[in-house]
Amino acid sequence: MDKNGQIIEREKGLARKLSQRQLTMIGLGGAIGTGLFMGSGIAIGYAGPGVLLSYLIAATIALIMMYSLSEMAVAHPTAGSFGTYAELYLSEWLGFIVRYTYWAAQSIAIGGEAVAIGVYMTFWFPGVPVWMWTASFGAAIIHANTRSVSSFGSLEYWLSAIKVMAICIFITAGLALIFGIGHAAVGFGNYTADRGFLPHGFAGVWMGVLMAIFSFYGIEIIAVTAGETQDPKIAVPRALRTMIVRLVLFYGLSLAIMLAIVPWAEAGAKGVTQSPFVKVFAYYGFPYAAAAMNFVLITAALSSMNANLYLCARMLFSLARGNFAPAAFGQLNRQGAPVRATLVSSVGVLIAVLTSMFSSSAYHYMFGVALGGGILVWLIILASHLSFRRHWARNDLGTLSFRAPWLPWPQYLGIFLLTAILVTMGFDREFWNVGIISVTVWVMVLGSAYCLRNVLRSLRPKS
Repeated sequence: MDKNGQIIEREKGLARKLSQRQLTMIGLGGAIGTGLFMGSGIAIGYAGPGVLLSYLIAATIALIMMYSLSEMAVAHPTAGSFGTYAELYLSEWLGFIVRYTYWAAQSIAIGGEAVAIGVYMTFWFPGVPVWMWTASFGAAIIHANTRSVSSFGSLEYWLSAIKVMAICIFITAGLALIFGIGHAAVGFGNYTADRGFLPHGFAGVWMGVLMAIFSFYGIEIIAVTAGETQDPKIAVPRALRTMIVRLVLFYGLSLAIMLAIVPWAEAGAKGVTQSPFVKVFAYYGFPYAAAAMNFVLITAALSSMNANLYLCARMLFSLARGNFAPAAFGQLNRQGAPVRATLVSSVGVLIAVLTSMFSSSAYHYMFGVALGGGILVWLIILASHLSFRRHWARNDLGTLSFRAPWLPWPQYLGIFLLTAILVTMGFDREFWNVGIISVTVWVMVLGSAYCLRNVLRSLRPKS
């Protein structure tokens, strides 16, 4: 067996019990979380109504990345996913870096979602500290992820279904308000009422892209679940197509309706204390609808936490199977779940609890850190795909059953835009630069750890 075959073989053992239906909803669950429901307020504050362009740019990058990743996932359905592909087609060092970076970024993102849940709960219980809700809901999600993958899939399916149904209701009710069905027509005057469609110019639109790109962060879960999907060659491409269409419709229509109903200056408050989706209902005097929407927001954040913890556990499992992490994290329980990897991956919840106890800006900083790591991962995915396709053609390995279109130009565009986002983050003095600083330090630490690992391995007596 060649090296490629050995790397793929070592990650076997996970149960293939996820259906295409679950796969699609899991993908939506990973992507539709606080990035849309809560983070959209930050993006609107930057760009005003021009945030629609911000999300269009972010969606383009996400689409390019997902086509690249799905092509590799169909060819190599493994739990390590893009970490394994980076190891196969770039270098062992980059495979090491991308898996640990993604694990750390998603762990922080889990904590960010937990903080968001705590903020949502203050809608009903303003006197209870955010950190208490963060800890309680975090413990519940950790428990859910220590069960079988089929149980995880069922839970994620229904959590995702609730928020998808709620978005559909929101879109229907919003369109009725805009066009005057059972209510005085709101119209689209708010798009230009306050300093026009681009109140902060294209610079504001570009800053909105920073939050918008994070809204799509998590869709790569479809490729990671390929290692536990019943028929990845059919399920992954189908799930990709349906999920991308739904995401574009959900994000685009939801934001367009929100901006038509509520003045952007109110929807885009910088101090995140309430979701702009709740404001839509509260603005028109529907308190019970606002409470119901707040429940949906909590469900959405729980769904995103659930999906992200799944991702983290599989990355750590892959690292352990590749001898990059303690072997205990590569062990499975009787139900086929990597319980120890799951428990260690929940460290982000602990960080979230501590951060939310001492800082009201916990949500901003945690997502700044997670975004920096996420963009680095997406860059390596695109680079891996370019190398993967060259390797496939050079070795005449046959026809790929799923192919990303127009290669390599979309990949080059994606790399350019992601690099530009990183540069922009570096110049921002509010909280985005925290992501650049933390990722830079993190990569330096990982690089040192990788070199030390290799030195220690070389000193071991050969059998």
